[in-house]
Amino acid sequence: MIMRILTPVLAMAALGLIFGVGLAYTLKIFGIKLDPKMFKLISMLPGSNCGACGKAGCAGFAEALARGEATPSGCVVSSEEARRSIDLFLGIDYEVRTKTIAAFLCNGGIRAKNKYFYRGIKSCKAATLLFGGYKACSFGCLGLGDCVRECPFHAITIGVDGLPVVDPKKCNSCGKCMKACPKSLYVLLPEKCYYVKCRSKDTGAQTARACSSGCIACMKCEKACPSGAVKVESNLSKIDMGKCKYIGRCVEVCPTKVIAKRG
Repeated sequence: MIMRILTPVLAMAALGLIFGVGLAYTLKIFGIKLDPKMFKLISMLPGSNCGACGKAGCAGFAEALARGEATPSGCVVSSEEARRSIDLFLGIDYEVRTKTIAAFLCNGGIRAKNKYFYRGIKSCKAATLLFGGYKACSFGCLGLGDCVRECPFHAITIGVDGLPVVDPKKCNSCGKCMKACPKSLYVLLPEKCYYVKCRSKDTGAQTARACSSGCIACMKCEKACPSGAVKVESNLSKIDMGKCKYIGRCVEVCPTKVIAKRG
């Protein structure tokens, strides 16, 4: 009885030893030695493996850095201090990068009307396949959380108004939310800025019927801006960051409160 139990155990142990020795020998003969520089670079990167750099994680980006095929600024989630250290290690000039944070461009949520009752998969992409989504505004957020699930830094939550909320302290500008949103409602903007929380290009009357807090192209913001930074194009207000003097007249005069201030 004991032998019946021990025989397969010993056989498996013997096989494990044989395969282990074989693997060790194979690695010794055919193993690839990694460049020590790569190990150092990997240790200097954030280790989030978010893929925002376009490489296969931090190891892939470190390999590109070692080969001179990428620059430290390509890692958008690294801190300024980390990028400076990598530049110094690689012996290249340090470039200051303007910090950006994801901005969500919709103010609808519970303020936007529904055109039908949706009872499908809890996914914005899935819901969009059904007549463009259940919201009366075809440009607006569906609030089903694709961006929340895709954010590797847990920087996005769904607020009480049914819209995503970005935590600026957690956001690392990886751009995952931009790829996840089927309505293209995310952009990366500077920490301090004014921006329009709407994407609708419908006429003012159409927008007003669908949502109580969308841009109705009334042009009050354009007329009030002393620096000429605000223009209404294709029924939608747009703010030129290069011209904006951060005065805030546009926020004051907007009747639907769709212009947001950050910073």
